[in-house]
Amino acid sequence: MAGTHGRTVLFMFVATFIWFNAQNAFVSCALTSELQSKISKINQEGPYLGLVIPNSFELNPLLQNPSYTPTDTIIDFAGRRFRFGSIGDKPVVLVMTGLSVINAAITTQLLLSIFNIDGVVHYGIAGNANPSLHIGDVAIPLYWAHLRLWSWQRFGLGADDTLPLENFGDYTRDVGFIKFSDFTSNISAADSVTVDNHLNTLWYQPEEIFPIDGIPEQRQHALWVPVDSNYYLIAKKTREYEARSVHRFRHMFDNNTKVALVCLQQRIPFIAIRALSDLAGGGTAESNEADTFVSLAATNSVAVVIEFVKLLSGHSQW
Repeated sequence: MAGTHGRTVLFMFVATFIWFNAQNAFVSCALTSELQSKISKINQEGPYLGLVIPNSFELNPLLQNPSYTPTDTIIDFAGRRFRFGSIGDKPVVLVMTGLSVINAAITTQLLLSIFNIDGVVHYGIAGNANPSLHIGDVAIPLYWAHLRLWSWQRFGLGADDTLPLENFGDYTRDVGFIKFSDFTSNISAADSVTVDNHLNTLWYQPEEIFPIDGIPEQRQHALWVPVDSNYYLIAKKTREYEARSVHRFRHMFDNNTKVALVCLQQRIPFIAIRALSDLAGGGTAESNEADTFVSLAATNSVAVVIEFVKLLSGHSQW
């Protein structure tokens, strides 16, 4: 019996070992030799401008635009579909990310790691936090900042108190903070000085980045990420085509920041072009402007992207 039991245990161990290695082999071979050959051939026809698009309702207006010429080449990999074509004389590759900052970052990294990309345009709709702008306006910001990395300071501590792990370089008080008691309502101005809030203070933190031209595992930091200066100058010329294009605004859509951070670390030129579909937190209780104007905003963003790519293509030939 002991021998039989021992052989059974050995068999189960070997079977588990073979299954484990088979699963790892399957994962490591996901990029098959046939697909690698196809990608190599495609990359020889580049470099491409990568168009990173959040959703299908933002992708479809571009696919249907007569200025976009698709090729027969489509590559499906890691849950993403990469579509190849051209706008004017510029080869482009289109990829949809889906919602969430994780999807935006993963998709952008796949795009830059696999294909011959010389720049990235992230476009789509956005909620607007500037009431002086209007639904349908197309906005092209100069900088992006990701403000969701915080150090939340314990109640009773103040601006002069060191943050946890601050001495190790993990956190800083150099960026800025929000003190929740500053936003207390229904009190007099005199009382606001003495009123406190148990949520205390939230300190904004820069992102850790690891650029490809840096030293592996040696972090750098970034808070404000600029778009490519040449792209920005070219984009400003789209005013000739879109009378309501604006270049200074605040909007509520942080997928852009993740695309920007990936491009920053990969040293790839980047710009974001967003059309305003609603006023974030505004409007009426009876309706949601985004539901009403999503088609208008998506179409406007595509119109500016088309003109930007044509201008970029002409600029690269100078």
